[in-house]
Amino acid sequence: MKIIIDTDPGQDDALTILLALISPEIELLGVTTVAGNVSVRQATINALKTMDLVGVTTVPVHAGADRPLLRAPIDATHVHGRTGFEGVDLPDPAQKAAPEHAVDFIIRTVMDHVPGAITLCAIGPMTNLALAISREPALRTRIGRIVTMSGAFSEVGNITPTAEFNIYADPHAAAIVLESGIPITMIPLDVTHALHTSAARLARFEAIGNRVGKVVADWLRFEKTFEATKYGTDGGPLHDPNTVLWLLRPDLYKGREVNVRIETGSELTMGMSVVDWWGITNLPRNTLFLRECDAAAAYDLITERLSRF
Repeated sequence: MKIIIDTDPGQDDALTILLALISPEIELLGVTTVAGNVSVRQATINALKTMDLVGVTTVPVHAGADRPLLRAPIDATHVHGRTGFEGVDLPDPAQKAAPEHAVDFIIRTVMDHVPGAITLCAIGPMTNLALAISREPALRTRIGRIVTMSGAFSEVGNITPTAEFNIYADPHAAAIVLESGIPITMIPLDVTHALHTSAARLARFEAIGNRVGKVVADWLRFEKTFEATKYGTDGGPLHDPNTVLWLLRPDLYKGREVNVRIETGSELTMGMSVVDWWGITNLPRNTLFLRECDAAAAYDLITERLSRF
């Protein structure tokens, strides 16, 4: 399957890219970056560092939107550290970003393929996707599917009491994407909180014995320090890699087709993903909303793929 990863790396974003790069089932056509966890400039540097880590020079990285559509920008450096890659000291990237803007790359690449050929993995704020859809409405019938790590139902919020970070960072963009008519799979906090990055699981990555396994373990130990303190556990939720894991093994996940809308009017609940789990509204079912995952099998898959580097 052909995919584009739209991202704001972030340690767990980097793991998502690595899983896509090492999986023969996936052809990663490019990585597009967006302001979110860190600035778009830093996100682009981090994506390039990820490529350098495993010696990949054939997948382009395109810088995208540097701010949300309408709201003031926020970041998650309180979780990911100043650079987003704290926990491992990687050298400056040897590669450079491609000159084409991320939005232009998404439009051109999707339009150059037959309808349905490309899946977009959105693991940051959806600003680039919303801009692309708005600029080229034909994408609504050309993108095969958007798989997004965003939203929440029973877990509610992680940046405000009611909102998940990726949506809260640009709720207006998320609303455009959710209303686009493109098939969407949403992997919310309900799933990611079930994939606890325990000390034992990170030790398995380290025990692989290659450099990538050690780097990933160190990345996640740092990133999850904030959440471990917050929740009183020995780790935290594993977020973004679920997008690629679902593409590889959808049988590990359970959910249902529902209507999801994004709150953009209320400051109290800004960015809330309003999930009609019980079909109360009779609104069109626009999202495959996942709520369960076989966590043990997911970690087995991650470990097996990281061992291939």
